Amino acid sequence: MSRLKVIDGSLGEGGGQILRTTLALSAVTGIPVRIVNIRAKRKNPGLQRQHLTGVKAVAALSNAKVRGAELGSTTLEFEPRGLRGGVFRFDIGTAGSVTLVLQAILPILPFLPEPVKITVTGGTDVPWSPTIDYVRGVLVRVIEKLGLKLQVSLYKRGHYPRGGGMVVYEVRDPPKALKPIELVDRGRILRVAGVSHCVKLPGHVAERQASSAKKVIKARLGEIDVDIKVESDSQGKGVLGPGSGIAVWAEFERSVLGADSLGARGKRAEIVGEEAATKLVEDVESGAALDRHMSDMIIPLLALARGKSLVSCAKLTLHAQTNIMVVERMLEDASISVKGEPERPFKLEVKGIG
Repeated sequence: MSRLKVIDGSLGEGGGQILRTTLALSAVTGIPVRIVNIRAKRKNPGLQRQHLTGVKAVAALSNAKVRGAELGSTTLEFEPRGLRGGVFRFDIGTAGSVTLVLQAILPILPFLPEPVKITVTGGTDVPWSPTIDYVRGVLVRVIEKLGLKLQVSLYKRGHYPRGGGMVVYEVRDPPKALKPIELVDRGRILRVAGVSHCVKLPGHVAERQASSAKKVIKARLGEIDVDIKVESDSQGKGVLGPGSGIAVWAEFERSVLGADSLGARGKRAEIVGEEAATKLVEDVESGAALDRHMSDMIIPLLALARGKSLVSCAKLTLHAQTNIMVVERMLEDASISVKGEPERPFKLEVKGIG
């Protein structure tokens, strides 16, 4: 393990993002890593079930030898030994986020030598992570511009605190490489779309979320076509617990920007819709081609692409700054240049390692 890299998990935001990005880049490049101080800046430091599931998923796709993959562990050694596709199943066992497991494996998927189908059970719509509708409405469409076609199938929703949702991620033809992109001018806006849902709750909850979001979007963006689908399942057969949420996205000629929000006990449905719509409008008004969430999630992918990419982003979040730090430590041949200031639209220039 002469090339072993040591990554400090207390960098930047000091959360699970460092673990996910480090493991993904390790798997793709074959560079073994030791991650120390895992999630050092969180109330409950160390690996939790959601993070362990991410570790297991990356390890399975890269035939990795792993040490320290235990609940609460603050140090992990990871030695990848070659990528592989196939059929996999992972159960987080809690309401841990299935979309954060996707974040851990996403940079690996383009480079697999064969197709892959991964079933993950856990939380599909839970706090502090992208909702499954944001993934389907925004993430999938942006990464397709880099040449990766990811199919995301939602079989059952899972909310905090019970979880139990089920999602299948599938890549039928891994491209073996990622294309660089230039995405600065998003073009004109075409429409706003989205999904407002509720399960094991009265149907009017999803209706009110959608109506509230629509009102904010039209007030701020003018008389634009807004199509928010309403999905309500008051019986919720097979679903472990009640929950609601909304994801909205603005479709432009050359890009798509999105935002989401979740319901909670005592939180009015109107507030849920208003939160998602307000975040979306703020990012649309920035003039950027990528929203605040894609601005951080796309960084590892651009760093692995062939050649130079240039994208305009709504906001330089702490997650984005942390991803940049990890990429610079893991990939010596990649370079990332940020033009702009935090909390304002900025441009990201990334020279990928191909």
